[in-house]
Amino acid sequence: MGVESGMPTCAEQFHHNRLNPAPKIEKGPARLFIDLDRCASGECSGCRLKCSYGSTEKNNNGIFSVAELATFVLVCRKCEEAHCVKACPVEALERRDEAGKVLVRHNLRCVGCKSCSHACPYGTIFPENLPFLVHNCDFCLDRRNKKNEPLCIATCPLGALRLVPADKEPGENTYPVGDNLLVHSTHWRNEKA
Repeated sequence: MGVESGMPTCAEQFHHNRLNPAPKIEKGPARLFIDLDRCASGECSGCRLKCSYGSTEKNNNGIFSVAELATFVLVCRKCEEAHCVKACPVEALERRDEAGKVLVRHNLRCVGCKSCSHACPYGTIFPENLPFLVHNCDFCLDRRNKKNEPLCIATCPLGALRLVPADKEPGENTYPVGDNLLVHSTHWRNEKA
């Protein structure tokens, strides 16, 4: 199984079948907006969102994969020497240099040891985003016309999630990640270092 079978093995593939590195602000389905600053505020002791992805709503919490993807694209400092990648005992983490040094965690290889999180010198790989079980998010693109969908938005106690029109200009510290995700984060930026 895994890469050889053509089956998706990482958040990037589950979300986009290849992450669109240059998403445009244009008409289309509304984007899922996540406020990573609220998620990281410590107000929640753990993510208790409900998820309606496929038929696995009791076992899936797709927001984990959304937060992982957003963190790897925006918050990760993209170190020249990736200690997190070297620390992984099963080669489940890799850095895609051709995609701007974005980290990719291959969920089917990951054993959930969190070695990468402990090795990160900046603490930007959050251990709570590295669950052992694979979680998927399809952004409820085919269920949005149903009542209380997406279920994650309706059940987030902090209001960290919402739908935002795809053609709306992002505000300050808000960035499109792929075609279906908009992330607010006051993350570190290399050009300001």
